[in-house]
Amino acid sequence: MRRSTNCADGVWGLLIAELKGPVDVAAIEAWELSLRGTLDQLPDNTAFKILVDLVGLAPVDVETHKRYRSIVPLALAKHGWRIGYLDMFEEANHLPLTTERGVHCVKAAHVHQDAYKIEEYDRRFGKASERFFTDSAAAFQWLRARP
Repeated sequence: MRRSTNCADGVWGLLIAELKGPVDVAAIEAWELSLRGTLDQLPDNTAFKILVDLVGLAPVDVETHKRYRSIVPLALAKHGWRIGYLDMFEEANHLPLTTERGVHCVKAAHVHQDAYKIEEYDRRFGKASERFFTDSAAAFQWLRARP
């Protein structure tokens, strides 16, 4: 199942970007188009929160793994957001942050099943506006909390 949806949470828009199960490059490209299309549909001057849920993601090969890794960081950079774990990669030091149409990200939760990696990411890069989880429901609840 792959989807990017826009739904209201009462305060801000909440975007859910979910990618799960075995995927190939074609599935990744379709997911990317869906994510970008959803971001493009947000009204001008909108603030949003995002849940990136990759629990169970199983790229079928190395090419597919490499292909999906840059999608969310590049999409969010166009909306004023720098994902914390990019600090691990020197090549990301000069990633430009812009704000297309005034649409900007204000809070992000990332979910993945690798507990060791996610706990380390949350310890090193977690902050009041960005967290890393192994439990999708906990991430969703955290995002729903104000602000």
